[in-house]
Amino acid sequence: MAIAISYASDATIEVIKKADSLPTLAIEDSSVSYDETFKNKFFKSLLADLNVLSIFNVDRYHRRVNYDASSVLVENKDMNYVLRYKLSEDDNLALSVELKMISGDNVVFNKKYKVNNSNIYMFVSHTIAYDINEFMGEAPVEWMKRKVIFSRIVGPKKSELVIADYTLAYQHVVVKGGFNIFPKWANKEQNAFYYSSMDENKPTLKYVDITSAKSRVIKSSDGMMICSDVNDDGSKLLLTMAPQGQPDIYLYDVKTENIKRVTTYGGIDVGGQFMDNNSIVFVSDRLGYPNIFSKNINTSSVEQMVYYGKSNAACSVSGKYIVYKARESSESFADNTFNLHLISMETDFIRRLTAVGVNEFPRFSVDSDAIIFIKNYKAQSSIGIIRLNHNKNYLFPLKYGKVQSMDW
Repeated sequence: MAIAISYASDATIEVIKKADSLPTLAIEDSSVSYDETFKNKFFKSLLADLNVLSIFNVDRYHRRVNYDASSVLVENKDMNYVLRYKLSEDDNLALSVELKMISGDNVVFNKKYKVNNSNIYMFVSHTIAYDINEFMGEAPVEWMKRKVIFSRIVGPKKSELVIADYTLAYQHVVVKGGFNIFPKWANKEQNAFYYSSMDENKPTLKYVDITSAKSRVIKSSDGMMICSDVNDDGSKLLLTMAPQGQPDIYLYDVKTENIKRVTTYGGIDVGGQFMDNNSIVFVSDRLGYPNIFSKNINTSSVEQMVYYGKSNAACSVSGKYIVYKARESSESFADNTFNLHLISMETDFIRRLTAVGVNEFPRFSVDSDAIIFIKNYKAQSSIGIIRLNHNKNYLFPLKYGKVQSMDW
């Protein structure tokens, strides 16, 4: 028997869960419409979502059964739970999903879902997993239903901005042609975004309203123009600009269009992230190497936040936690390893979250339950999900191109 001590109040201390102690769950497919290819896609999407929940030991076999069968398949009789679903297509080509969860001889949960377009089946799968997680009494996974926006490099100084689900099963190119990078959601509703266009005379920050498909210029600057963060209500932006050659962080008011310089160091200050209305964290080389610092936007005092590593960058903050990228090796003629680390501003403990490859652009979920990040390893670019309280990582590879940056 494995005994593990967990500290639920501090996510920097690893929570160890023995997989065998999780309840078992099998999936039974009762679909009456669609071809085998679509049925397999939906099954794989649901299987992935249930695995990412990290609350079940999920059986990987795709088994078929009649939806109204009085008992579960004999192969599943010893499972703690069986999830049975039926896909059907109505006369208007809408996708309907009927679902029930069986424990023993009892149906303990059931629900129906419907979407007008079967091409967005993965969002039905995500919602099913979200509902099951809620039924099981687990912490909310609101992030499962949110969209990811990322810049995909497809050639020299050529990129696409893509909106996707977190598994990359759904992908919709929203900006293409030219070199457009560093997309950032403009609000919690995810109906607008900012991005940096490098095709103008100067680097230019643009805003796109998804519902109207209209775009407008926010601001241009010599050297650099990146929106690194948006505050909770979408009224303030943190920009990295370099009008005099050295990058600094600026606070931009969306309504008044006023801009305030936040850092004035003679070196490099980039990647500002809101901690609260008055404080930010950012990356600076003021120690002679990149590291993570914090400051109040109304004062000049700066505080060092990380004391481990000699090349720390690409941070994200949520509550008392900071996640950041650190270089773990310094090979001159080989690929270096960059791992993600989690620190609490209330303790000295550091938790390493990744192991190999180049891991970067970490972003906390809206509920701080998970971290999304980019992994580049052996010529493969992937989106990764880290479930902090379950000590598990999941990767979803990109089929082509390389992820430059993203937001969640």
